[in-house]
Amino acid sequence: MRAIQVAAFGAPEVLAPVDLPDPVPGPGQVVVGMVAADVIFLDTLLRSGWGQDIFPRTLPYVPGGGGAGEVLAVGDGVDPDRIGRHVAVRTGTGYAEQVVASEEEVMPIPDGLAPTTAAALVHDGVTALDLHRLGAPRSGEWVLVSAAAGGAGSLLVQLAVDAGARVVAAASSDAKRALASDLGAEVVVDYTRADWIEQVREATGGGAALAYDGAGGALGSSTLDALADGGRFVTYGTADGFAAPDRESAERRNIRLLEPLADGPPDQGHVRELLDQALKYAADGRLRPAIGATYPLDRAADAHRALAARTTVGKSLLLAGGE
Repeated sequence: MRAIQVAAFGAPEVLAPVDLPDPVPGPGQVVVGMVAADVIFLDTLLRSGWGQDIFPRTLPYVPGGGGAGEVLAVGDGVDPDRIGRHVAVRTGTGYAEQVVASEEEVMPIPDGLAPTTAAALVHDGVTALDLHRLGAPRSGEWVLVSAAAGGAGSLLVQLAVDAGARVVAAASSDAKRALASDLGAEVVVDYTRADWIEQVREATGGGAALAYDGAGGALGSSTLDALADGGRFVTYGTADGFAAPDRESAERRNIRLLEPLADGPPDQGHVRELLDQALKYAADGRLRPAIGATYPLDRAADAHRALAARTTVGKSLLLAGGE
């Protein structure tokens, strides 16, 4: 089978197309023929060698964390009727024509839902729903979503609108802000401008009640200033490292800091529940992943370059050539 392999940590050029043996399922496992592989910003960081203490990778490795496709084979203990079913898969790899995963790592795709849509929700759908539960936006309150045109950010905009909140979307380009508006954001701001915090505070009448920080780093840290006193700050962005909000200021202003990444990865049962809900929301039309870029499997390096350059609008996927 065709796959992408990282033999040494480094720049996108280390993502090399290779031919590997087809995987064979062990007990309790399935082999999924991939239609689309999920691509997230974390993939670019791990490829560079970042995060080995949190997300260890042993070289050489096939990057990614899942996608969607069709069950091709099952191992002992797995119902053979699973063969031929369309599934979303969330596991420790993904950039390949076939992946092997445990039975618990696959989720049936609802009838009528495209596999590319399912693949786009494997991580960002789970993340967005988890953050949505933490932030708990309320009807009528102002919610700020930064990196609002990203995979998770674009879903958070939709979830907040669905909850009846008023959304301010912060993004870095006209195309990204246009996407956020299309998804229901009432106000859009350019967070590359020096006065963007002031714009948010003016638009919301003194600051948002809830902010989702999808940027991280210095930009994420400054997002705290866009909140009204008594607000909630949910940070998950890592594009420029983790945000480091001023804790003394937050305490003084009675702002609640929520940092889910500090708790480590969620357990498998929680992930399955959230992925199932995300797929059902999409099938019901309540969530629409914004798939902004698709690439053939062999062009994984191009997908990583676009993510690093912040030129991708919405979600990126690799098309693995399955049905």
